[in-house]
Amino acid sequence: MRPMTGSSHDQRPKALIITAPGINCDGELSLAFQEAGASPTSVLLTELIERPAIVDDFALIGLPGGFSYGDDGGAGRVLAQLIRKGLYGALAAAIERGVPMIAPCNGFQIAVQAGLLPGPGNGENWPEVPARPTVALAPNESGRFRDDWTGIEIQPSSRCIWTSGIESSDRAVMVLPSAHGEGRFVAGPDVLSDLENSGRIALRYTARDHFNGSHDRVAGICDASGLVFGLMPHPERYTRWSQHPTWTRLDPSVRSGDTPGLMMFKNAVRHALAAVS
Repeated sequence: MRPMTGSSHDQRPKALIITAPGINCDGELSLAFQEAGASPTSVLLTELIERPAIVDDFALIGLPGGFSYGDDGGAGRVLAQLIRKGLYGALAAAIERGVPMIAPCNGFQIAVQAGLLPGPGNGENWPEVPARPTVALAPNESGRFRDDWTGIEIQPSSRCIWTSGIESSDRAVMVLPSAHGEGRFVAGPDVLSDLENSGRIALRYTARDHFNGSHDRVAGICDASGLVFGLMPHPERYTRWSQHPTWTRLDPSVRSGDTPGLMMFKNAVRHALAAVS
């Protein structure tokens, strides 16, 4: 295990960053947790599979973006299968005890294929063996990888604890960086309706920046508990105003607060602290 910060006397909630070959956003995710008040530690997936009880020591979990195992056979497929076979039970148990989990970009692709998202319905228990995925993240409609800042819309009716209370009337502020080639959210009409009615659609692209063709402009969803948040954009890359592409042009009054990305991580840290208080 590779601690990023903290000591044995550190009272900040501990955040687990799951890493594997090809993951390349673990450092950014760790820094985002750190800036939000958590103490992050990166642990290889192979070590977690050998000792799944490690997960029990953490109050927050991050499944980073990147190209896990080179996206061999499809984006996130190898890592998702390894989780299904060796770590799913430990992660499901953590969620059941109230641990928030975030899965941006490749993490979202992994979480969907591993059965962590959309997760069981409200009031249902997590299954021992994940069912076949009910949603998918398919290649962008353009067939091309795109790296750009995209407008987002937080869904006020969502039960997602990560996005709770985040709002701004400034369209320039409500953006997140996206960087993917397989981010088109795909789901059948009944599944989409269920996600909407149960408050599990947490984030949408604005109509102007809906570049990948996702059904109903879905950019991110959560599970029924609101703890597990998967999204294709990268909030961990927008925790400081200087990361915004035109930050010097933003009104100083806007820059006096936190970025939307940092707000998401602070929401999760507050939830973790409240759970142990």
